[in-house]
Amino acid sequence: MEGHFPFLSRIFLAEQGHKVVFLSAFPGIATPTLLLAFSKFPEQESQDISQAAERMEMSIQVLKQKVCQKHKRSLHPTDILSADLLAMIANISGCLPYMLPPKCPNNCLANKYRLITGACNNREHPRWGASNTALARWLPPAYEDGLSQPRGWDPSIRYNGVQLPLVREVTRKIIHVSNEAVTEDNLYSDIIMVWGQYIDHDIAFTPQSTSRTTFLNGMECQMTCEKQNPCFPIKVRFLIPSREIPGMDCLPFYRSSPACSTGDHGILFGNLSTLNPRQQINGLTSFLDASTVYGSTPATENKLRNLTSKEGLLRVNVKYYDNHREYLPFTDRIPSPCAQDSNSSEGERIECFMAGDSRSSEVTSLAAMHTLWLREHNRLARALKNINGHWSAETVYQEARKIVGALHQIITLRDYIPKIIGPDAFNLYIGLYTGYDPTMNPTVSNIFSTAAFRFGHATIQPIVRRLNAQYLDDPELPNLHLHEVFFSPWRLIKEGGLDPLLRGLLAHSAKLQVQDQLLNEELTEKLFVLSNNGSLDLASLNLQRGRDHGLPGYNDWREFCGLPKLETHTDLNTIITNHNVTEKIMELYHNPSNIDVWLGGLVEDFLPGARTGPLFACIIGKQMKALRDGDRFWWENDNVFTEAQKHELKKHSLSRVICDNTGISEVPADAFQLGKFPQDFKHCDNIPGMNLEAWQEFYQEEEICGTPKSVENGDFVYCSEFGKSTVTYSCQYGFRLQGAEQLTCTNKGWNFEAPVCIDINECENEINPPCSPSTKCINTKGSYKCLHTDPYKLSEDGRTCLGNACEPTHKLCIFLFFSFSVGSMSVVAH
Repeated sequence: MEGHFPFLSRIFLAEQGHKVVFLSAFPGIATPTLLLAFSKFPEQESQDISQAAERMEMSIQVLKQKVCQKHKRSLHPTDILSADLLAMIANISGCLPYMLPPKCPNNCLANKYRLITGACNNREHPRWGASNTALARWLPPAYEDGLSQPRGWDPSIRYNGVQLPLVREVTRKIIHVSNEAVTEDNLYSDIIMVWGQYIDHDIAFTPQSTSRTTFLNGMECQMTCEKQNPCFPIKVRFLIPSREIPGMDCLPFYRSSPACSTGDHGILFGNLSTLNPRQQINGLTSFLDASTVYGSTPATENKLRNLTSKEGLLRVNVKYYDNHREYLPFTDRIPSPCAQDSNSSEGERIECFMAGDSRSSEVTSLAAMHTLWLREHNRLARALKNINGHWSAETVYQEARKIVGALHQIITLRDYIPKIIGPDAFNLYIGLYTGYDPTMNPTVSNIFSTAAFRFGHATIQPIVRRLNAQYLDDPELPNLHLHEVFFSPWRLIKEGGLDPLLRGLLAHSAKLQVQDQLLNEELTEKLFVLSNNGSLDLASLNLQRGRDHGLPGYNDWREFCGLPKLETHTDLNTIITNHNVTEKIMELYHNPSNIDVWLGGLVEDFLPGARTGPLFACIIGKQMKALRDGDRFWWENDNVFTEAQKHELKKHSLSRVICDNTGISEVPADAFQLGKFPQDFKHCDNIPGMNLEAWQEFYQEEEICGTPKSVENGDFVYCSEFGKSTVTYSCQYGFRLQGAEQLTCTNKGWNFEAPVCIDINECENEINPPCSPSTKCINTKGSYKCLHTDPYKLSEDGRTCLGNACEPTHKLCIFLFFSFSVGSMSVVAH
């Protein structure tokens, strides 16, 4: 058959404005959908991977369409095109470079500090746990076509004889609860909810499609209710009063970006007879490594560091301070879509914050947690430099980063997870630490990030409270509804700083996850609503996301965890005490096997001493064990810290971090445990913490070698290997080493001359050009610029030109040109 297709003569892929258009394109207040897009907008490397995968997907879709037109039947292009030709398409898409294994360092530091990308943690499997790799699958996905079509996409497909219910109907009839009807948790404080969200943002971020329009015909996803990639709209049976597009019977929803080599085009990258279902990307490192503070790519890390500091500090806000304490810096995506104080002076703007994770400004409590850890890093860095004056800035930075990462691990596994899954499940699924297991894959699983760890959404309070130093309501800082603090950094900066907000989180309870009180109306009706110009529903987004990712149904996951399969309504009643809830579930789903796994896990009765039922306890427990045992740099592993340092780290707690980095003087011993002030609170003088003298090094300058030579645009770190004194050099982002990376002190002096850091010419990168074909790339010191020419203008990503090739209403335009011979028929697709 291939003889009828002599050659695919030309494929030309040109991006025109491949990005989301943010606030500057929308005068006034940003819509909820726009804010969600901003929050889900990936860092540059994730964008590049997402766009490459989407170009590949679109290419295959066009080919399938044309082949079908020619042969009057459905054929996959792989049935009629050669392997070489398919490989050429894959290469042009831009996917191939991201499939290559990372180059792992072979120097003294390879065992001392983790890479910012998470790569090379496991020497045999260097991509395990690395950023911008596919989420792990613990069960095969349940796509309707076996490859990529979401559950519920085709209304003609039946599940156990019935259609899946509309996710918005599930929200309205089962999940939604009014703000006034929520139940308070009598054991745990509101900060336990914040920690769960914060840690989730440390280990998982699934970028949604960077395209705002359908791939084949350019329809706006916000303007259509038609299901066509990447649009997977949420159909609503009744119109919502605060609709963004009046009269439409759907909420916009964008599919998650596919990972390269999966889904419809996965067959291009391996055995041509093997299908590789669509997988989704994790833009972050899977590890509990404080990537919320430092980022998951070199580019992000570079933006967050203060490279002029000799103390290894992180960048801080240069305009605003919180009683002389630091705030996060503002994002460089200006103007950002964050809300502004209506009483601010003309021209004054408080932008979204910039942190290691792009979602840091979603709510003020999350921004406060990010700020707390920024301050903790800088506090540690200054103290470490003070006791080790000979340390280079790079050494101080890496040692402080290592401590902060360890504290994230300790607080999560020691203080947080046992309260969530209960002591029995903790012992069963996690147990005592016995050391690093190189056969354990730490990669975050799809089921964990898309369903199980989203249990925390049912613990979010609808009200934000801010308290004074006596832990009493402050008349100048009244309670706020949750929707009033979405994307509102100005409230932190202008309304009292961190202290009142943290006191409110410490002294007030979390919302209790009750079977008929799951998500409050702030989340189901007012998510990211800054005015009355829109609506989003977090519960429906979660359910739709699970279907988008092809997550198998509830019973499949119960069987995975060794739990009994539920066949009937009566079976369901055995694990859900509230039979009114089971009645509603069966009315919508008809069969327990049809239940979306996120909902099924949420409504199970809690295990003893837990805040989750048996299914989510199993999934969370298995994931946490993988994150711990599969991490070569886990704080308890041999030779990561000294025994003295481990002893000190164990003393520390979230309460101590709050004491050290705020003006709060009295806290509970366990920040997650709900208590009454003052009887259940302790003065900070009585809250234990680590003694950094365990990190003190008694330095003697090498008599023979002397102090290593410093390098411009780089730095060095001392490291001992095989009993010899060595230094390892590294360059700042945008530069590369020329010369020896590692120097060893010998009896004749340093064995090599110090290297130099030379500028990388990014414009010479032909495999993954930094600028789109519509722009001119200009190299600059440590970076590059993308320049446009009239009549084009430079888009907000600084890489792409916008011009006549794109209709002005489109946020994303991709111009795809195929010219090839199909038998005697010439096909040109735009």
